[in-house]
This record gives sequence, C-alpha cells and structure tokens, in this order.
Amino acid sequence: MHVGLSLGDWIVYTMWGVFGFMILYFTLAFARSFWIGTFETTFLGCLKDILYYIVPLNVILSMVSIDPTHWTLIVLYFIGGASVMIKYITDIVRSFHRKPEEKLQE
Repeated sequence: MHVGLSLGDWIVYTMWGVFGFMILYFTLAFARSFWIGTFETTFLGCLKDILYYIVPLNVILSMVSIDPTHWTLIVLYFIGGASVMIKYITDIVRSFHRKPEEKLQE
C-alpha cells in the first residue's frame, strides 16, 4: 500500500480519522449497552453526527476551488477534522469514567 504525504492524502487521512473515531465510539457505546442489557444505543446519534460534522467538512472541501487564497478552506477543513476527532476522543474517555448504571448519551 502506498502511503502518500500529499495534501490530497492528508485530506483522506483526516476523514478516515473522523470516521474511525465515530466507529470506535459507537462500538464502545454499543458494547457497553449490550453488557448492561439496555440496547439504548441507536444509529440515530451516528446519523446526526454525520449530518452535523461530516457534511460541513465535505461542503468546505467542495468550496476549495472558489477560495482565492487556495489554502484558507483547507486549513479550516483540517481544524474542523481535528476538532471532531478531539470531540470523540473526549467522549470515549468520558464514557470510561461513567458508572455502568448511568444512562448513555446520544
């Protein structure tokens, strides 16, 4: 597998990171609800997160061609992707600090 370091490759890696942390968070929440026996984890929370986080990142990428500086929206995309990953990292860490009896947040 070719690992590139071009700008396009880093854009793809950022989106992989965002989706990876989303999947990890959902898997941990699903496993936690499975062991508790509640099955309160639904796909609606993930669909909402895709609508709130992924779609705006894709809109930013689609507007890069009209950016006169050719770098402002790319920087905004990377900041947005990093902030979404940090959000999921903090949610994952926070989920380990909750008691198993506490209700899962979506």
